[in-house]
Amino acid sequence: MRLAEEAGLDLVEVASNAKPPVCKITDLGKMKYQSQKKAAEARKKQKTIEIKEIKMRPNIDTHDYEVKMKAMRRFFDEGDKVKVTLRFRGREMAHQNLGMELLQKVKGDTETIAKVEAEPKLEGRQMMMVLAPR
Repeated sequence: MRLAEEAGLDLVEVASNAKPPVCKITDLGKMKYQSQKKAAEARKKQKTIEIKEIKMRPNIDTHDYEVKMKAMRRFFDEGDKVKVTLRFRGREMAHQNLGMELLQKVKGDTETIAKVEAEPKLEGRQMMMVLAPR
């Protein structure tokens, strides 16, 4: 403690449960600043996974489907999950099998780059499926 006081620095306990306790003579403010910078750098590098949503209709045209698939591939490359929502309007509810076939086609087209996290299920007038990147 006397050595630290003479140097004008702080005595910091590094390992309290060791025999004898390990201490270090250092500037406590500088040490706190460096640990804050290290924590900020770690936060900057971590990626939050978002859920992107792609909305379709059961009678989607081929070109529109390709555009949606291109967007999905981009989302998977960025590391995001994709929620595919199929909305039924009016008499389309009578042909739910067309919606299920479309979601199975999406599943087949993305099987190399994504895995199914939630199987297609009907909720009211919407059919949903969640895909996650591999």
